[in-house]
Amino acid sequence: MEYAPYSMDDKEAARDTLPDPLLKKDGSYVTTPFEWHNFQRSYILDMLKKYEYGEILPRPDEMSFQLLNCRQGALGGKAVRKEVRITCSMLDGRSHSFKILIYLPANASGPVPAFLGLNFKGNQNTTVEKDVIPTGYRFPGVLVDEGSGVQHHRWIPEEIVARNYATVTCCYHDIFPDRADGIGDSVAKLFFTPAEYGKFGEKYSVIGAWAWGLSRIMDYLELDPDIDSSRVAVHGHSRLGKTSLWAGAVDTRYKMVISNDSGCGGGALHKRKFGENLSQHFQHHINMGYPSWFVNEAERFIYKEEELPIDQHELLAMIAPRPLAVGTATEDRAADPKGEFLACKAASQVYKLYGSCGLTVDEMPGPDIHCAGDISFHYRTGKHDHTPQDWGYYLDLADKYL
Repeated sequence: MEYAPYSMDDKEAARDTLPDPLLKKDGSYVTTPFEWHNFQRSYILDMLKKYEYGEILPRPDEMSFQLLNCRQGALGGKAVRKEVRITCSMLDGRSHSFKILIYLPANASGPVPAFLGLNFKGNQNTTVEKDVIPTGYRFPGVLVDEGSGVQHHRWIPEEIVARNYATVTCCYHDIFPDRADGIGDSVAKLFFTPAEYGKFGEKYSVIGAWAWGLSRIMDYLELDPDIDSSRVAVHGHSRLGKTSLWAGAVDTRYKMVISNDSGCGGGALHKRKFGENLSQHFQHHINMGYPSWFVNEAERFIYKEEELPIDQHELLAMIAPRPLAVGTATEDRAADPKGEFLACKAASQVYKLYGSCGLTVDEMPGPDIHCAGDISFHYRTGKHDHTPQDWGYYLDLADKYL
């Protein structure tokens, strides 16, 4: 078989036929939501596990939650701030803890809907408040802290609570450090001995571990009387946008799923072979000191994504019929915005089973046009980032769906 090369020119992007998510193993087609939900969905989910994201880590034997502090009048009086330690334990004594930061609207009259997402640089960097407990360990014994608020623009908690939502976050490094030797400081130590660490990627993935952490936070939110856990949107940017999609696929408790600039292994189609790709992930990223984010099996398809039995439109289809928001950016060409649009379009046929059109347009919109259907798509002017403009779109969607 002759394989198409990788490219950054849309005219040269591969035009391989996508797998049909409605085509069953026996050659017939899914025609009802019942068939999709009870049979076909699990079949495709198993393939996504096998070829890209791995199995779901087990639940810990025990979990405990400790309220570290609760501050009234946070964010200049707009919010209540909570910081909570989540500890996951095994009966043999192994444990792993991580801290979450919560902002709640100060004047809420009852449980509120929430946005839940992982952050890159520690909880303290999502807010301008200086007294948040620092989190985010990338290297053993060394805290990566560039000063409070360096990624505040990606979180804007003041705006979120003003719209009567809670915001909940945890640093992804505290679940599985994003470094080549991070497994010993990760949740994997609950289930693997050091001698077994090398086998982790045979069955599990780092993205899967981050998604597992989000599910454990959801376990806590179901017990927090200030949060309406039936109205939680999971969100993420870049590699954490890949994570939010997988989290939404495997944990259906999320009411809405948001993926911002997620690219390869997220919303963009592998088979287009455009921009960031499996080769870059397994070679360039690992050479830079990152762990493999995907299960080992995915490496087999470097340069030959045409042979992958699945593609990312099927990941997006796992969210149906829940609302899905996919955001991209004009200067984020490596993440293949057109590939993300085409994935949304292809996933729409599953939404149609439920009476929804999914994506509301047939052609990719121009910059800064928001296509707000049950599959929402926007193409923001600018670079690879999660901006207040993106948040404006997502908050408007939350007003509709949450």
